[in-house]
Amino acid sequence: MHKFDTRRLSPTAAQLALIEQQIGREPRGIEAVACATTGGLPLVLQMRTLVADQPFPTLYWLSCRDLCRAIGRIEDSGWVKQIEQELQDNEALRTEYLAQQQRYVELRWRLMRDDDRARIEQLGFTELFDRYGIGGIAQWDKVRCLHMQYAHWLADGDNVIGERLEQEFALSSTDIRL
Repeated sequence: MHKFDTRRLSPTAAQLALIEQQIGREPRGIEAVACATTGGLPLVLQMRTLVADQPFPTLYWLSCRDLCRAIGRIEDSGWVKQIEQELQDNEALRTEYLAQQQRYVELRWRLMRDDDRARIEQLGFTELFDRYGIGGIAQWDKVRCLHMQYAHWLADGDNVIGERLEQEFALSSTDIRL
């Protein structure tokens, strides 16, 4: 299992170059590297909530190609439907997941820049940022994008879906190259 660095740090010039390689374009809207390998390779980016006057759909973005590929295979296997069914059948899991969505919304507001908060209010987006949870999902009892769930778990450790991904698939043992 890899050890990760979860200090929220501004990306270095070298990390910005790596992120550009990871995502295939110049990065925009990065607030911090929220999780990196101990060698400094960015895994999770903390994003600004407003980029070019448009809401950014998630607080945390998984930038690591190797983890993205591994999670893509899990999504392709139908695991999202399986975990959504479990959310319907398991009241304790569902309650925790819904509470987690609320904590995520509150965290996003806390981490938001004051000028972004003021602009969001000016643009009339406040209700959107109160309503949309992890990955920009409005239906909090559904699972949208395992990548964002896992990114949230890596960055904060407060994500039951990300934790389950780790438990069932040991994603932290993925061979991470870039």
